[in-house]
Amino acid sequence: MEIEKTLLDAHRARFAAIDRLLPEAASPPVGGERVDAATAAGVQVTGVVQRQLHGPDDVTLLWSAADARQLFPFVGDTGTEGMDVLLRAWRTRMDAETPGEDSACVINWPSRDAEAIRAFLDHGLVPMSALAVRTGRRRGDPGADGVTVRRARHADFDTLLALAVSTHDYIGQVATRYRPNAAELLAPALELALDKDRPLLWLAERDARIAAFAHGAWITSSPGSAEAELLPHGRWGYVNNVVTVPALRGSGLGRTLMAAVHEEFAAGGADGTYLYYNPTNPLSSVFWHRQGYRPLWTSWEVHPASALR
Repeated sequence: MEIEKTLLDAHRARFAAIDRLLPEAASPPVGGERVDAATAAGVQVTGVVQRQLHGPDDVTLLWSAADARQLFPFVGDTGTEGMDVLLRAWRTRMDAETPGEDSACVINWPSRDAEAIRAFLDHGLVPMSALAVRTGRRRGDPGADGVTVRRARHADFDTLLALAVSTHDYIGQVATRYRPNAAELLAPALELALDKDRPLLWLAERDARIAAFAHGAWITSSPGSAEAELLPHGRWGYVNNVVTVPALRGSGLGRTLMAAVHEEFAAGGADGTYLYYNPTNPLSSVFWHRQGYRPLWTSWEVHPASALR
């Protein structure tokens, strides 16, 4: 979809002013339905709505509704009013649809845009996920005593899967939806990671027992890549998941583990590290900020989709 050049230019200028780490704002996505609105002064704003449907065996269900409608807004410099009228137009469009309970309206937007946040809250959207970044060389937190960190092995698979499922079940209370088949959805990624010669799966052990693990990956943000729409160009360490045995949370295991992970990514030439966390999770929303991460993008959602105001 094409939009007016003046609106796209204003959109990109706003992103650049909001946060110096944001890459240049992407052009409108290909495909989807266009939504148009205008402010009281007659300034035109627009957006594109794309719908994604996920089947019961789709791993995306671990963090997404089965029926997700995502809006890509282009409101230029119109601030709260522009986002408000665009969301009103989207709400009107939703009146003609009948989404089920496992559905959502989603907007991914720069975390520091307070004017947009006001409109999101007014329309019933809540912050469900944040992409957070950590840049620069930082002194590692020594964490807990008596803890050793090593790479995972195939023999650790059952323990790692059980821990991953326990964390998913916990997050299901405060953020994403609970999925009864979480083990089946999580297992393939763990198996694939363990099949690598040097898996980016780190374990923290205490008293010779697995107490926490972290799963990571190397990601390159280059011109034209999907990653370049979210991250500055460069080589990034991606922290996919960090899990601590529930009874040992708050004992410094996560800090010890992440000190090792950050050190390895830095030694490998990472320009920074990034991850996704749930702002509504009372554990991760504190832990990751203390580790030097700060939100760059926030995913705002309302469940079910019909609850958009």
